[in-house]
This record gives sequence, C-alpha cells and structure tokens, in this order.
Amino acid sequence: MSTHPHPWSRFRHDRAALVSAGVLVFMLAACVLSLPWSSAGMRVQRLDQARQAPSLQQPFGTDEVGRSVLWRTFYGGAISLSLGVLAAAIAVVIGTAYGAVAGLIGGRCDDLMMRIVDLLYALPTLLLVMLFTVSVGAALEHAHLLGREPVRLVVLVLAIGGVSWLTMARVVRGQVLSLREQPFIEAARALGLPTTRILLRHIVPNLIGHVIVFATLTVPQAILQESFLSFLGVGIQPPQATWGSLAADGVRQMNPVRFDWWVVAFPCAALSLTLLALNFVGDGLRDAFDVRGGRASQ
Repeated sequence: MSTHPHPWSRFRHDRAALVSAGVLVFMLAACVLSLPWSSAGMRVQRLDQARQAPSLQQPFGTDEVGRSVLWRTFYGGAISLSLGVLAAAIAVVIGTAYGAVAGLIGGRCDDLMMRIVDLLYALPTLLLVMLFTVSVGAALEHAHLLGREPVRLVVLVLAIGGVSWLTMARVVRGQVLSLREQPFIEAARALGLPTTRILLRHIVPNLIGHVIVFATLTVPQAILQESFLSFLGVGIQPPQATWGSLAADGVRQMNPVRFDWWVVAFPCAALSLTLLALNFVGDGLRDAFDVRGGRASQ
C-alpha cells in the first residue's frame, strides 16, 4: 500500500487553495443563483437614478443610464464564468485526445502531429481568436441561425477553446510516452487489446490529475482573453454583459469632469478576485497531484 497521502488530503492542507476554493464557490453561487433577477434587472434603465454612487438602495451604484451595477456585475460574472468553463472543457477534450493519440501511436505520426502543434504555437493566439470571432461570427449572424447575442458567445467559446489546447496536448503526449513503456501497458498490448481500449481504459485514467490541473488553470486564461477581447470591442457587446465588457463601458465613461469609480471598480474587483482564486486553486491542485514530479499510478 502506498504511504503517500491522497491528493485531496494534500489539497485540504493548503490553506490558500482552500480559501480560494471557498471564494470561487461563493462567486459562482452569487452569479448563477441571482440570474433570474440579474438577467432582468441589468437591462432596466432609470434615467432619474443615473450615475448614483453606492448606497443602501444601490449597493454598487448605477451607470450613466441608471442601470444597477450590482445586477450587471452578477450577470456579467455568470456569462464570464460560463464562457471560461466551456472554453476550458473544449481545450481539455481536444488537447487530451490529440496528445494521447500522438503519444500512443508514436513514430512519424507523432512527429507530424507535434510539428502541427509547434506551427500553431508560432502563430499569435490573440490574433487568431480575433480573426475567428470576426469572420465566423459575421457569417453566423448573416445566416440568422441564432440571435446576435448567442452567436457572439458561442463564437468566443469556440475561438478561445480552439486555441487553448496546445499546451495540454504537449503535456499529455509527454505523459503518454512515459506510460506506454510501463508493464501494464505492454501487458495490455500483449493481450491484443485494441488501441482505443488501451487509451480509454489504461491511459486516460492515469492522466486525470494533469487534466484537472490544466482545466483549472485554463479557466482564468479563457476569462482573461474574453475580457481583453470585450475591452477591445471584439468580444461580447452591449446590451449583453461580461466582466470585460463592463470594465470597457466604465472606462469609456471616464472623463476629466466626472469620474464614476464604482462603474469600473466593482466589475474589475470581481474579475480580479475570481482570477486570483482560480490561480491559487490551480496551484494547490498541481501540488496535490504532484504533476511536476509525480509518477502516474498504475
């Protein structure tokens, strides 16, 4: 029996990771559970209450047309977190499948697949996302398959997830190259098991730790990319809202005469706190699963 503590036991002893996990649970619950109210409240305009500072009636204040910054922050958080999770899921699925196949097959196929990854690495990721978002998004909007707001969200998820799998593919490929030399893999091959079964029954279960860590660290990257794109005007646009688009709206309202700090401060604070918590949780999971130096279990 192994004397090493269980990964979740090591994670529970990491106070920073535990606190960060609690922050994430609170943030997720606040954003998701408030959707029935925030989805309606974020669009309500009250010009007589425009640009009110935070108060008991409006805890986060209001923007230039009287919309509640509180509801807009909660709604934007739900969209940003959903986008980050979906993009990370796409990256994990593509990266795991691609890297596992390349590592298990090996030979010239492995070399060709990794050269494709190297080529994609050399391309500017942000530019690819922007080009995909503009071109594919415009095509889908003209096709009238979905509404304008759902189209932008779907295209952003596909674009960000489609360029975020490269690191995962390299990590998984390296692990598979190590695993395929293990006795239990050689025994499976000697029994004549098909490659697909070896991959699903023996390879993938030994990659769970790496997959969980990568997914946790990919979510903040996806949220940050979406926020930057929305800030540039390429991502989510009004009346839809994410933390990035809310920050962009707040910056556009700044002027030398009047500075409504709350319009920028609360969405940016929620975004920063969530990204910080996700990174702490990712670091804690990486240490718990010891993905930098540990050996795969058999």
